[in-house]
Amino acid sequence: MKASIRKIAVFLEETRTEMGRKVDPPTRRAAAVAVIENPCAGKYVEDLSELMTIGEELGELLTQRAVAALGITPSTAESYGKAAAVGENGEIEHAAAILHPKLGAPVRKVLGKGAALIPSSKKRGGLGVPLDIPLGHKDAAFVRSHFDGMEVRISDAPRANEIMVAVAVTDSGRPLARVGGLTKDQIKGEDGLR
Repeated sequence: MKASIRKIAVFLEETRTEMGRKVDPPTRRAAAVAVIENPCAGKYVEDLSELMTIGEELGELLTQRAVAALGITPSTAESYGKAAAVGENGEIEHAAAILHPKLGAPVRKVLGKGAALIPSSKKRGGLGVPLDIPLGHKDAAFVRSHFDGMEVRISDAPRANEIMVAVAVTDSGRPLARVGGLTKDQIKGEDGLR
């Protein structure tokens, strides 16, 4: 593996009640986060292909870890998202290089599908900075019940020369969703939108 990984953390969140109402079945989301060395930290690097390759490796690894935390068959995952935070010696473009060109294909391969764009966020921050991972339905971006997010943090990351990279996966939409729009049983899954 090209990535120099210092640590991996996996977070699982399960909502059983909301506003005093039972959520049945509970909604669950999981995020897997890798804390890696940033090979481009502290200097301007024109060719970011090394980070792109790292993104490809992490896409598969982190998606497998998140799905395993949910304990589901990968094809039954409903939403996904990705995020990265660079330490102070990195630049936002380093996060973009990891997240955008190559990370998505292995995520979709693990899940068996994924017609919609994978929502993403990127930021720079110090130790304990929260990662806000946006979520959307994996096959149809217009499914409002799956517009969501998951916040995770690791107390000792990212260090100045590190990047935190996360992939989140869910087994459902928001608990008690009721803002209308396309429902998951109406998905055609052809264009990534509907």
